[in-house]
Amino acid sequence: MAMNKVRVRPIAALGSAIVLMAGLSACDGSENNVGIGVNASATEAAAGPYGKYDPPIEITTVRNLSDIVENNVLSVLKDENFENNRWTRLYFDQLGIKINYNWVVKGNDTSDPYLLKVNVMLASGDLPDIIPVNATQLKQLADSGQIEDMTNLYETYASPQLKEILSEEGQGPFDAATFDGKLMAVPQTGSSIEQAQFVWIRTDWLDKLGLRPPKTMKDILAISKAFSERDPDENHKKDTFGLAITKELFGGSMGLEGFMAGYGAYPNIWLEDSAGKLAYGSVQPEMKKALQALQTMYKNGELDEEFGVKEGTKVSEVISDGKIGMEYGQQWNSIWPLQLNKNNDPNAQWRAFPIVSESGDPAKVPLKFSTTKFFAVRSGAAHPEAIIKLFNMHVEKNWGETQENEYYYAPPDAESVWQLSMVQPAPTKKNLELFRTLDDVRRTGDKAMLTGEAKAIQQKLDAYASGSKQGFALWGWERIYGPEGAEGIVDQYDKDDQFLFDKFEGAPTATMVERQTTLEKMQNEVFVKIILGAPIEEFDKFVQDWDKLGGEQITQEVNDYYASHASLKKQPLVKG
Repeated sequence: MAMNKVRVRPIAALGSAIVLMAGLSACDGSENNVGIGVNASATEAAAGPYGKYDPPIEITTVRNLSDIVENNVLSVLKDENFENNRWTRLYFDQLGIKINYNWVVKGNDTSDPYLLKVNVMLASGDLPDIIPVNATQLKQLADSGQIEDMTNLYETYASPQLKEILSEEGQGPFDAATFDGKLMAVPQTGSSIEQAQFVWIRTDWLDKLGLRPPKTMKDILAISKAFSERDPDENHKKDTFGLAITKELFGGSMGLEGFMAGYGAYPNIWLEDSAGKLAYGSVQPEMKKALQALQTMYKNGELDEEFGVKEGTKVSEVISDGKIGMEYGQQWNSIWPLQLNKNNDPNAQWRAFPIVSESGDPAKVPLKFSTTKFFAVRSGAAHPEAIIKLFNMHVEKNWGETQENEYYYAPPDAESVWQLSMVQPAPTKKNLELFRTLDDVRRTGDKAMLTGEAKAIQQKLDAYASGSKQGFALWGWERIYGPEGAEGIVDQYDKDDQFLFDKFEGAPTATMVERQTTLEKMQNEVFVKIILGAPIEEFDKFVQDWDKLGGEQITQEVNDYYASHASLKKQPLVKG
């Protein structure tokens, strides 16, 4: 559901001087000479990666309001909102860029309401200056000629640090944003390894029921059954569930990717088969066993009978109430939704464990291609380079020489404040490297290693260890970076070579643009039906329908692309 429309101010008319500045290329050495806070002429500043517009400019865009921002940031920072917060003030004060939102939609940026709003906007042609889109929407814009070519602008205005960060996992993000040899958007690269899932389990329930951490999928099923049948909350009612699951089935929180990987099933990513061809994980036979296991769990009452109509926010309420004891999700899940349960019941204790396989061998950890968001610029926008300057500043204030990480990234009172920023690029290995630094400090006692973000996180860990009320609110951070933290498992996954990377990194193929949404909707509907009790033969019919409705053609297009990009067969190096 859309929120009330954010108030929009008209873009001020710009004088001839600033129009002239926008057309100038960066001076030789300007990347080094024009820094943040350096007094430079208006012309020189506008040309540099951090150059400030004088007079200021205004840009328009749109965005989503996630549950995390709404509940963990804006509800705490009463004097900050989307249009007026530390990030918008930074961008205005340092860059001379004022950001106006044409509209804001509640939910994450993959939710149906948000995607529908963006699609309606694209169809209308009423575009803001900066257009955040997914890969399919980007292709539509590029094909229609409605956006700027960013190739030369990126080379001119991107800071060295930004270029390094956006290229850390290879050329894939730029391939996905390139059409006819032109870079048509700035990719907001994500970290593939940070998509790694764990199985989060209430260890206080394990202890209460005399159970051990899981080593195999058989153990996972036994734990789920015990959590739903043996009254772990001791209220003499059968009102607890073994495993969290949502109507979306997949995702970073309460998603089933890690569960299905336990059966050698890898939905939603492209895998290389024995012949060197790419095959889509969702239609492989291994999926059947995973779906059958979930069907049995549902029949036994181990899954919420209403999961088929519940989004993640609703399921998080069940977790908060202490009625679920296990969920698959990423490292940040301890901050949300698990901290909600901890707040309501201080005795509740969750811990991340590695995902497991049927055999007990180390499970492969599926990682979907992580660049899913791109920032395009409306054709004819006065300052197309402005988006690159925003990217530069976000990186600089969090990880650069003038970083203020404790204020702009994760202050103790609002850990996710970085998400107020319109753009959110980040080093792809930073969390793993932070854990390794913190672990070295714990091992050696050498606190001189603590600088920047590592120092800020250590302060959170110390605050939690103090037992203070403020420290209690940082329990989620200890569950990520503490001695038993989730990032320690990422370290283990990495060292044991458990990552299974998505092998398709290109722009959506022609048939993907036409059919992918329909195929994904069909997949979700069939999988939910099977879990709810439909015959497993429905999966075989789904595979046939998937092929007929475009899947077979998509597979051919993906393999044509893969064959023409031989370098993609080399996995990105993740080890630090």
